[in-house]
Parts: sequence; C-alpha cells; structure tokens
Amino acid sequence: MKLIWKFNLVLLGIFALGFLVAGYVSYKALQANAREEVLQHARIMMEAALATRQYTASQVKPLLDTQMQYKFLPQTVPAYAATEQFNELRKKHPDYNYKEATLNPTNPRDRAADWEADVVNTFRSTSTTTEIVGERDTPTGRTLYLSRPIQIKNAACLPCHTTVEAAPKTMIDLYGPANGFGWKMDEIIGAQIVSVPMTVPIERANKTFTAFMGSLAAVFLAIFVLLNVMLYTMVIRRVTNLAGIADEVSLGKFDAGEFRTSSRDEIGVLTEAMGRMKASLVQAMKMLEG
Repeated sequence: MKLIWKFNLVLLGIFALGFLVAGYVSYKALQANAREEVLQHARIMMEAALATRQYTASQVKPLLDTQMQYKFLPQTVPAYAATEQFNELRKKHPDYNYKEATLNPTNPRDRAADWEADVVNTFRSTSTTTEIVGERDTPTGRTLYLSRPIQIKNAACLPCHTTVEAAPKTMIDLYGPANGFGWKMDEIIGAQIVSVPMTVPIERANKTFTAFMGSLAAVFLAIFVLLNVMLYTMVIRRVTNLAGIADEVSLGKFDAGEFRTSSRDEIGVLTEAMGRMKASLVQAMKMLEG
C-alpha cells in the first residue's frame, strides 16, 4: 500500500473519531440548552401566574367583597384569575398550558387529571419537595412541565372550603355543595402546573446542530485536501523522484540523474546523502574497471 493511502486512512480515522465525538458532545449540549430554555420559560410563566394571584388577592378581591354578599364572583378567586389570564395567552400560544390541578376543587375545571393527580400525590407524600420538573408526550409533541404544590397557608381560604355550612351561600348557588370542602390548614390540596412545548427550542437546537456539523465537515474536508496537497508536494513527489533515480542507479545507469536539493529538511539531508553515495559508487566502479 502506498504511503499516501496509509496516511489518508489514518487521517480519515482521526477525522471520523473527532467528528463523532464533536457531534455527540455538541448534540447533548444543544439538547440540554433547549431543555433549560423551555424550563426557564415555564418558570417565568409560573411567576406570572403567582403575580396574578397576588394582585387578585390584594387588590381585586377587597373591591368586590360587598358584591359577593349578593352574587359570588369567581374573579375574586386568585386561582380563577391566574387561570383566566393564562387562557388569554393560550389564544396565541395554544400549546402552552397552566392549571391549578386540585384533587377536590370547587370549580370542576380545576380537577386534576390522572397524571396531574400523581404529581399532587408526590407533593403530599414528600412534604419537602417544593418543585417537580418532568416531561410527557402530548398530541402536539413533547412537553415539559413545571409544578409547585398548592398548600393552605392562609386561614382566610378556609371559610369557603371547610364545610358546606360555613361556605358563602352565593358560592354554593354557583358551584353546588358536592366539591371543594374538607380542606385543612397546611394541607397540600393541589399543584400549580405550567406546561411548555419543547418543539420549538428542540427544532432550533437541531438546526444549530445540523449547521455546526455541516461546518465541521467542511473544515475537516478542507484540512484533508490541504494536508494531501502538502504531503504530495513536500514528501511524496520528492521521495518518488529519489526512488526513481536510486532505482536507475541500482541498475547501473549512473547517468540517470543527480541527487540535487536546496532544502535543509530531512528529505534534503537524505538527498545529499544519496548523492554522496552515488558519487562513491561511481568512483568505486571506475577503480574496479581500472
């Protein structure tokens, strides 16, 4: 096998290994960044929901307390306000979702689905857990969710949810007496869950990965071609020329050519040595003939 083929095989092996390692590392990094980006979006939306809850409790509810004696207004409920605010967002971003998933809610739309109930029960079984992050498949693609427990920490919430008798009559008239009662202080009754689609950031990460690997392949190809040109110009052509002259001399053709060089590299030193060897061989042949 010729030297240039051996060199190319080794070079291709090194490039292939480097390409695979770079691809693996960059893919993992880009996917991790995409997940972190989605998670950051979820945290921002969770904070927006919490801000809506706080605003409703501190500024909206006090203004409507008088009207609540005659008609129950769900707009005074922080959970209702946060959900409605998020529903406005979903008109332009239908894949995004926020829910105050509750095991025993007053409003039926807040009832936890099976997977949401599992999240709530996880919070209930491990009281030290303050946040759960997970992924699940949906009809629109992979979705990441961020959840935090809903715990009764304010006694002002209990009059509406302890017993039917203690609850406002206007609330019973609206939602009925069957659900949303029996809550206790410090009890975890549900979870705030923000779901954010991973489709967009993952597609962006995949496009970046494709562009990066394409650029890396182009760089490897350019280096491969350049190294082959350098190898042929600086080594292969010169060694081939030396081998041709040496072969002719070995057959007794002393006029085949001269070992000349102006280079001081290793091949240049070899060329000068072979020139001296040829001169010595010619001199020895003349002495023998004499």
